[in-house]
Formats: sequence, C-alpha cells, structure tokens
Amino acid sequence: MKRYSQLKKELDAQEEKYLRIMSQKSELEYQLAMKSEEAAYLGRQESDMRALHQSVRQLKHDMKNHLMVIASYLNSKDYEAAKTYTSQILDKLNTMHSYIETGNYLLNHILNEKLEFARSCGIAIKAEIENISFAGMRSIDFSALLTNLLDNAIEASKNEPDGELIIHIFQERGYDAISVKNKIDKSVLEENPELHSTKEDKEKHGIGISQIKEIVAVYDGICDFYEKEGYFCSRVFIPQ
Repeated sequence: MKRYSQLKKELDAQEEKYLRIMSQKSELEYQLAMKSEEAAYLGRQESDMRALHQSVRQLKHDMKNHLMVIASYLNSKDYEAAKTYTSQILDKLNTMHSYIETGNYLLNHILNEKLEFARSCGIAIKAEIENISFAGMRSIDFSALLTNLLDNAIEASKNEPDGELIIHIFQERGYDAISVKNKIDKSVLEENPELHSTKEDKEKHGIGISQIKEIVAVYDGICDFYEKEGYFCSRVFIPQ
C-alpha cells in the first residue's frame, strides 16, 4: 500500500510536469506562428500605408475644389445641396482606412484586422487605445480574449441599422482593462440575461462569453456585461 501511494504520487508529479511542458509547447508554437504572421502582416501594412498616404495626398489636393463647390452652393443659398455635398466628403473620409499603432504587435494585429472587417460591414468605430503590453497574460489567452470581445460586438452590430463600436483599452488601479461597447436598439439582457450561446441567438451576444469568463478567471480578473445609455457593454480587468 505504501509502495502504491509512492507510485501514485510520482505519477501525479509526472503528469503535472507533462501538462506544464505541453502548455509551454503550445505557447511557443503560438509565438512562432505569430512571428511568421507578423512578418507577413508588416509587409501588407507597408503596402497599405503607402496607399493610404496617396489617398490623403489626393484628398488634400482635392479639398480646395471641394470648398469652392460648397461655397458656391452657400452663395446661391442652396443649403440642401451644400449639406449633401459636405456629407459625401465626410463619408469618403470615414471610409479611409486608418491604422492603430500601439507598440504591441499582437494588439495591433487583432485590432486592425477586426476593425477593418467592422468598417466593411458599415459599422462606425471609435477607439481609444493605450500602449499596454498585457504582459501578465499568455499570448494565446490574450488573443482569444480580445478576439471574442470584438467578435461579439461586431456580430451584434451587423444587425443594427446604425451600428457603432466603442473600444477603450486602458490601465486602471493595477489592472489592464478592455472595454468594448456596441449600440443596441433593444435590451439584450432582458431577452437573454444569462447570455447563452445558440445558433438562434448569435445576435444577442452569446458567442464566446463562456470563453471570456474562463480566461478572465484563470488570471483572477474581473469581467462585467451590462447595458447603459443604448449600448451593450463588455469590460474585463486583468491584474498587472
């Protein structure tokens, strides 16, 4: 019996060691994949930045003509035409892609990829991003956390006539925090208070909620889902 207990203890220790090694292996493989993707991403980013720079130069060149057209409408008291023309210019400005640069490659990659998709769906974006490393999290967990938060909000916003996304990444009282808000026209929590995920209620923020909660719990963090002033709000806090 004593021998059995000793063997069981050794087996448990070996199993724990194995799981730790496999976890490290998974993280290293993920880091390698991210490095490979980073090289490809930086190449695409350089090309897209050149295109963006050219678009800005062209818009600046055209702005004098735009102002002359607007002035002409105003002089002739055709205010509706001036309003429409101004709106068209603003629409053009809003569709121009802008890059978010935080100094954190993984954060850059996820934000730019997801927000580009959101814009292509006609969703308005407001973002306030601080340069935060989330150093206390494994890359694979951080990626899953941020991706799920953004995917939930984007999926819900696609169904709104005036979809809008507000993203704030910041530090507060010893925590690295992520806040994602999306505009809603009716309460999500009244219809789905537990935020269950099914194929029928994807638009109701069920996607990925359980995974978000699980990841936050691993790091002894805090997550909250609530509604305020016409927005569904998701907030997570990860100890630094």
